[in-house]
Amino acid sequence: MAQGQVHHYDFVLKETNFTKLVAQRAWTVNDSFPGPVITVRRGDLVYFNVHTRKIWHGVKQPRNPWSDGPENVTQCPIQPGTNFTQEIILSDEEGTLWWHAHSDWSRATVHGAFVILPPDGKYPFPQPDFEQIIVLGTWYKGDVMAIYDDAVASGGNPNISDAHTINGFTGNSTDCPTEETFTMKVSYGKTYLLRIVNAVMNEERFFGIANHKLTLVGMDGAYTQSLITDYLMITPGQTMDVLFTANQTLSQYYMLSTAYFDGFAEFDNTSAKGIIEYIGNYTPPSTIPSPTLPELRNATAALNFTASLKSLATPQHPINVPKNITRHIFIAISLNVLPCLPAGRTCKGPPVNNTETIISASLNNISFSTPKIDILEAYYRDEGHNDNYGEAVEIVLQGTAIQSPENHPMHLHGYSFYVVGIGSGNFNNFSDPENYNLVNPPEVNTIGVPKSGWVAIRFFANNPGVWFMHCHLERHATWGMDTVLIVKNGSTPETSIRKPPAYMPPCPKS
Repeated sequence: MAQGQVHHYDFVLKETNFTKLVAQRAWTVNDSFPGPVITVRRGDLVYFNVHTRKIWHGVKQPRNPWSDGPENVTQCPIQPGTNFTQEIILSDEEGTLWWHAHSDWSRATVHGAFVILPPDGKYPFPQPDFEQIIVLGTWYKGDVMAIYDDAVASGGNPNISDAHTINGFTGNSTDCPTEETFTMKVSYGKTYLLRIVNAVMNEERFFGIANHKLTLVGMDGAYTQSLITDYLMITPGQTMDVLFTANQTLSQYYMLSTAYFDGFAEFDNTSAKGIIEYIGNYTPPSTIPSPTLPELRNATAALNFTASLKSLATPQHPINVPKNITRHIFIAISLNVLPCLPAGRTCKGPPVNNTETIISASLNNISFSTPKIDILEAYYRDEGHNDNYGEAVEIVLQGTAIQSPENHPMHLHGYSFYVVGIGSGNFNNFSDPENYNLVNPPEVNTIGVPKSGWVAIRFFANNPGVWFMHCHLERHATWGMDTVLIVKNGSTPETSIRKPPAYMPPCPKS
């Protein structure tokens, strides 16, 4: 690839005063919520000098897991009063991604859009007249980290959020109708590219605009076939590039984000509204029309949308789907309970046989426990690194009915993967592969595994390193719905992990 430009950014993390719903303080980058929008071009190199405490991830990082971000997986936490320069290597990503903190629950307010433009500025779809970032977020009246700490200590469900946001505005959310509302002004006849980021903590979302069709053209930093739709189903962790044309009567129309939730747990059912406001002379409507979105538990609508996704797959934007699989992996996804230990502890998980428990989650019945060390450094220092580079991998992710079955947005660091199959019920190893899409499956980095259903993904293991895989619902990740994928080196320096930088944040002594 041709050498791109080099960019440098300073990200200062600090507590910022807010008056959303109540007066409070929250962690931000450079005093903004959402955080700064980073705009670069495909193949560029980006350096972030990160000040104090938190770290994040965003892109594939070829051969460079050292700057990927998850705490105690690829690096130890950035300690208060110190800084660390993260090197973000862009490869074939093009479209919208995002950056966010990967430390406890700090990503609730530490996140922002990461826009990767084509090198020549030309899109493989009709050139939009204007572009707009749309970040769907979560807002808590309480201290997010205190909520996290309390949930970990009690083993129970964390307190739910109090509102959902669009670009930081809680306006017209269910519980706060008097707050300021995000307004997007549009001109009749113009086409707009929405770069949508779902930064919500614990709920998947339906999204639409009243009286306007949406056309999906990209997802997770890759182009898709154009999909004309009345609604999106976008999970936490996902990004979507969506066109709409302002072709309706001059007026105001609601942009609406509502919850999709198919589990049994308590959740935040607030909606968030923004206003599409046409420019011109007209009397504003007495009642602004809202889009008709699928109802809260419409699993069919959620699955149908996801199953409709396809890659663009053109000579200019080719794909490379593994056909001859050399490594098959099956992962059962579950919500569980564990014993209330140590003795004398008070736990708030669901009781089993009148005995207290703590809520847990697992992959193949193993609940991930974040270590005190850095897994990447330990692996790099102590292990031989040559073995399985370049394997053609298929992973089947199977949702189970243990405890509370629900949709799980699974995210893999270091890779995009092809979703070759998706379905309800248990995966059938004989019949389901016969219906795989191996021609133009969507290339994504996060996919919603349907409630008690399955997803089959494929990729080539061509990015050596230690890569985190987790559910992007924060409560599930906290409970242990995580694992680490280790891809060993190839036989050449070009197929091996890069050497670590001169400085890495040290792990705490205790």
